[in-house]
Amino acid sequence: MDYNQLSLYVQKGNGAKVKEMVSEGLAQKASPTEILNAGLIEAMAVIGEKFKNNEIYVPEMLMAAKAMNQGMQILEPVLTATGVKPIGKAVIGTVKGDLHDIGKNLVRMMLKGAGIEMYDLGIDVSAQAFLDKAKEVGADMICLSALLTTTMPYMDSVIKEFEKAGVRSQYKFMIGGAPVSEAYAKSINADCYADDAVVAVDVAKKLLAK
Repeated sequence: MDYNQLSLYVQKGNGAKVKEMVSEGLAQKASPTEILNAGLIEAMAVIGEKFKNNEIYVPEMLMAAKAMNQGMQILEPVLTATGVKPIGKAVIGTVKGDLHDIGKNLVRMMLKGAGIEMYDLGIDVSAQAFLDKAKEVGADMICLSALLTTTMPYMDSVIKEFEKAGVRSQYKFMIGGAPVSEAYAKSINADCYADDAVVAVDVAKKLLAK
């Protein structure tokens, strides 16, 4: 199987070709782990690097992430059946009162592409909903997004809800969004802050390795 070609299709955002190649690869008995690592994850690493260097922008990144996800839809059941474990589980959502989701969706797709099992609660998510889902799926990490200065304080409420339940130490909290900063993350006792989806992948991997 030509993993370089698969990687290029992902980078170009050609979801139809990505699905086709992943399906053909599996039919030819290519290793599902190889397809994931050498084709899909490799492509997103290249895309991440290009984004860092301002060679591409959010629309191209979204297209690549969507194409990668189309390949993942075919690959995931096979990976699960062969017992390949994700590197961690994360619950993600935009906090209560906030209806923005483009940044959150991009982070979700990038983290999924890095081998993290993602549970997306969507927008306008309450502290209780984050807590319930984290317990239900046995999450390692909670990712909070806010795009408004008025909804940003709710991130603090979410973390406090986990503290109140006596389970804060069981989870890593990563926060992000336009008004959010490193200083704010420290002030609310979050574990880390990521200012874009590429940084989020690096940070998440480090947190989950601890």
